[in-house]
Amino acid sequence: MALNSVNTNVGALIALQNLQTTNAELQTVQSRINTGKKINSAKDNGAIWAIAQGQRAEMGALNAVKDSLARGQSTVDVAMAAGETVSDLLLQLKEKALAAKDGGLTSSARSALNEDFKSIRDQIAKAVSNAEFNGANLLDGSLTNGFKALANASGSSTLDVASQDMSLSGSIVTLTAAQEIDSVTNAATALSAVNASIANVSTALAKLGTGSKSLSTHMTFVGKLQDSLEAGIGNLVDADLAKESARLQALQTKQQLGVQALSIANSSTSILLGLFR
Repeated sequence: MALNSVNTNVGALIALQNLQTTNAELQTVQSRINTGKKINSAKDNGAIWAIAQGQRAEMGALNAVKDSLARGQSTVDVAMAAGETVSDLLLQLKEKALAAKDGGLTSSARSALNEDFKSIRDQIAKAVSNAEFNGANLLDGSLTNGFKALANASGSSTLDVASQDMSLSGSIVTLTAAQEIDSVTNAATALSAVNASIANVSTALAKLGTGSKSLSTHMTFVGKLQDSLEAGIGNLVDADLAKESARLQALQTKQQLGVQALSIANSSTSILLGLFR
């Protein structure tokens, strides 16, 4: 038989415990609805939170990878633009050198051709020296190891694009900085160097184009990888708002009923007064 006492109201204690439990659950649901997350801190679920934090760190690192790839692509694109200019200038030089092989040219005509040749030759050096992006130049021989872009979040892998030294007197552009066509013999020598340079520059540009495409392809892959990681994090920590909305309605109703139950339990002791009348 239950003890009737004004000192201890067991029914009120139970009703209060149930109400407190409901309020705690309601607070959790409201937090999930406000933040959109079911795991908002380590106390919600330490293991899942730690996994999600690790994936967030991976995503942040991939931002650095994308920046590195973007710099690499810009550097290569600038080099390609300058390389194409060099190729066009070599075509002009070939025309001048071939014209200078004509033994019937007057001295004034040969001199004019030579001046044009030297001017175009010097433009090659200028184009190469200006092919710089963010301090990196793939055409002047300063980057002996080429450009190394980050390829993964740990930094353990790089995507390399080899430099193509198009400086005068180099292995690609075999013209010397003092090359002239002031005689038939010199014109023939220059024409041979120009023909070799045209072929070499075309090959070098093909390599740069392949490098640029590789960087672009990898950047696309990194973007897709980030999207997948973000979706994975969402699967771990995001709340199902439709489900939480339904729970909110149920808990609000349960809270109101709990308040009424506590009120009824608190009033039960007053019934004992009727025994003393």
